[in-house]
Amino acid sequence: MNIERYQDALHPLLAPLGALYSGAMRLRRAAYASGLLPSWRAAAPTVSVGNIGWGGTGKTPITDWLLGWAEQRGLAPLVLTRGYGARPASYPHLVRPGHLAEEAGDEPLMLCRRHPGAAIVVDPARSRAGRWAEERLKPGVVILDDGFQHLAVRRDVNLVLLKPADLGAGWNRVIPAGSWREGGSALEQADAFLIKISERSFEALLPRLERRLRPLGRPVFSFEIAPQGLVRVLDGEQRPNFSQQPYLLVTGVGDPAQVERTASRYLGHGPREHLIYPDHHAYTRTDVKIIEQTAEKRHCAHVLCTPKDAVKLGPMARDNFWTFDLDVRFGPAWRGHGLEGARFDAWWEARFEKVRAGLEKHRKTPDNSETARQGAEESENFGKEK
Repeated sequence: MNIERYQDALHPLLAPLGALYSGAMRLRRAAYASGLLPSWRAAAPTVSVGNIGWGGTGKTPITDWLLGWAEQRGLAPLVLTRGYGARPASYPHLVRPGHLAEEAGDEPLMLCRRHPGAAIVVDPARSRAGRWAEERLKPGVVILDDGFQHLAVRRDVNLVLLKPADLGAGWNRVIPAGSWREGGSALEQADAFLIKISERSFEALLPRLERRLRPLGRPVFSFEIAPQGLVRVLDGEQRPNFSQQPYLLVTGVGDPAQVERTASRYLGHGPREHLIYPDHHAYTRTDVKIIEQTAEKRHCAHVLCTPKDAVKLGPMARDNFWTFDLDVRFGPAWRGHGLEGARFDAWWEARFEKVRAGLEKHRKTPDNSETARQGAEESENFGKEK
């Protein structure tokens, strides 16, 4: 029995526990909002990329896109991340392209190798890492990875990623009764929602958006993660596809079924076999031997894995190990009146400039004036479209 079936079967017993947990998280948010619990604010515009529940919602691809956007504008981006599974010698840990996945964490290392000019800092205490990085690196934009519940760092924009299931049977089902880390009231702190979904499926989701999200008055943006080609893990050689040759799919991610659908759609045929490992799995030489043997047994010319798996396989990979070259594509948006033309990239550009202008205005205003107090309040409320 998987965890969702377990939660469904025991929902009458688990729901009261979920309500207690939801209440505790609501009190925690109130404690940070009132200043009872301390929080740190960066000098640069700060955006949180997070979600309401667990599971693969696409946070890392959105962070990756934001890094590319910032680099194109010369903004010196900084990512503050817990670094799931990372075991550095000390904290804060500035990730370098030559580090190992077990030292830096798989996703931080992947982001660092894709954006070597960005600062990716691993530390469970992200306010500590932020102070450290701001003093030494002077970032132009700060990105909180998986930051919606990490309230010790204040943010100007909250991007909350949802799964389609969050808007259906999973709505407001809080741990342990469901996958949500907080109750539905927390969504009032979002500035925008993003959903990883095809354009056609997004249109079919409109009735749920109307029912669940209209009262919040926030825009909802769709996006897809689309392969642009294939990259050999060992040397970065690129090729468009496998020319219809059979392949073995290997994944250690939160939603392996979605990866299989993406591979099948892009390559025009599914894998001969799909080896599924747990999310954030630390590959060993024994794993690699099993992968090789399975590919040989199934007569697969190639082994395909995700970019997150590729950084963990590293030098253990063989010549026939490939990964996706992925790109984020933004689709239509919803603002309570059907599909609209303005997509996330245009919305984000305008919102960032508004936040940056507000912070600049606040810095130029004397701190001991009433205007300064009002300016500080305005900067706190940037991004809160009502």
